[in-house]
Amino acid sequence: MRNVSVLIRTSVTSLVVIGLLAGCAGRPKDVLLPVEIGTPVPGATTVDMAVATTRQRSTVPGQMFTGERGRAIDFANIVVSVPPDAVRKQGDVQWPKKLPGNPATDFVTVKAQDMDLAQAKVWFNRQIKQSPRRQALVFIHGFNNRFEDAVYRFAQIVHDSDAKVVPILFTWPSRGSVLSYGYDRESNNYSRDALELLLKALADDPNVDEVSILAHSMGNWVALEALRQMAIRDKRVSPKIKNVMLAAPDVDVDVFRRQMVDIGPKGPSFTLFVSRDDRALQVSRRVWGNVERLGQIDVAQEPYASEMAADNINVIDLTKLHTDDKLNHAKFAASPEVVQLIGTRLASGQPMTDSHIALGDKLVAVTTGAAASVGTAAGLIVSAPVAVIDPRTRDTYDDQIKAFGKSLTDNAASTGDLLKPEGSVSY
Repeated sequence: MRNVSVLIRTSVTSLVVIGLLAGCAGRPKDVLLPVEIGTPVPGATTVDMAVATTRQRSTVPGQMFTGERGRAIDFANIVVSVPPDAVRKQGDVQWPKKLPGNPATDFVTVKAQDMDLAQAKVWFNRQIKQSPRRQALVFIHGFNNRFEDAVYRFAQIVHDSDAKVVPILFTWPSRGSVLSYGYDRESNNYSRDALELLLKALADDPNVDEVSILAHSMGNWVALEALRQMAIRDKRVSPKIKNVMLAAPDVDVDVFRRQMVDIGPKGPSFTLFVSRDDRALQVSRRVWGNVERLGQIDVAQEPYASEMAADNINVIDLTKLHTDDKLNHAKFAASPEVVQLIGTRLASGQPMTDSHIALGDKLVAVTTGAAASVGTAAGLIVSAPVAVIDPRTRDTYDDQIKAFGKSLTDNAASTGDLLKPEGSVSY
């Protein structure tokens, strides 16, 4: 019983801390209910994106999709209005404080329409023909993201990067809670076939010249697995998939080695963003048996230096980059100038390397005071793994905390019953 009591006390202490952090949040939920905009807001712009998802549809107005798993890949078309640059800080999502949001100051949804496969193809082909380089950008979010989190963050990324690409959000079933790490991880595995089918469909489209992939944190796992499966099934990754950006990947480095062997030397160009002082990935490393996570390796040391060179992986080491992010998991935060630079280079097809974007000490001076909650213009969504909470963008924890607390109490009671002496048995 003593061990049970210690477990309960430790867990309760953790829950108190989580509860205090969660209590700071307070933005409205279900923000995807379209807002009718009468007079256009001067300076406001829109981002028109397609969504492909393995999430379950929601019956709640303004939610569209839940964190539960759907039986098949589903589609939607969402248009988000971004407030004028003069009233917003680039790198941030301006969430409405109440509904309906104000398009003059807030991100608001102006269209949220379900699509079937045929409608999704019509939408995509109309958009890709208008793209200067006929390039699609597929973004895969990380752990702890509700559907609306992924939609608004991706809209911000596309807007701030100013990259002329067709934006496609692939969103897998995440419950949007730090207490659902295991569920989210399995949802990654659940979604890899669907992502492979999406990538193959894009690459097979004759109107498409290039497909780029950006994944962050846990989203790197499903991205790499989809590419690995494609390489095994088709004997190669489609040559139209040219760029794969791995941002702070929460991936076992040993598993990554095997994935790269299966993807093969003729695969896409990979860019890896790492930071050795990423505290969120340090937590993940302890959870997964103290094996190095790919996003925090020291690429200057062996065997990583030789391995990255052999696999032709462009590595951008952000360890020397200082931001306001105390966890160092959001080091892709950058000034508007750097955001636009990276976005421009991505759109023009140029490889991203340290020398091209002047990262390291030079970037530190440029990014002083930059927002620490968003990625580069290439599009890096922040969703820290395991025990990281962003109180500004998370407000679902109260229910999870209560459920977890009840589970602890029930388990302790059950354990106590099992330990009670019965008949001649003594403990």
